[in-house]
Amino acid sequence: MNASRPSLWGLLVLVLTVSAASQWWARHSQQSLGQQVAAAAAPGDIRMLSSDTCALCVVARGWLKEHQVPFTECSIERDAACLQLFEATRSPGTPVMLVRGQPQVGFSPQRVLQSLQPPG
Repeated sequence: MNASRPSLWGLLVLVLTVSAASQWWARHSQQSLGQQVAAAAAPGDIRMLSSDTCALCVVARGWLKEHQVPFTECSIERDAACLQLFEATRSPGTPVMLVRGQPQVGFSPQRVLQSLQPPG
């Protein structure tokens, strides 16, 4: 039984190391993506059509602010022009990200970055 204890400890250390590396990589990737989006976005490029009860809107807002991405936001419940714009997109829900005027349903930093980059 003593022979298996070092093997269990080794396995535990390996699992913890892989887990820590995976978490570091995920944070690093998000930070890099955030920097790329912030560098590509100019004021006025991104507008979020949101709802006061939308949990994904909270996530999107937080991500954009955390990475210092310039964006504007309007609420479909509090702004009639925003509601009219939202209805024109025929979106099934919020958020709708208008990236340089092109609607994206939901929030994906990768899609936002792709829309901000020049074609080619």
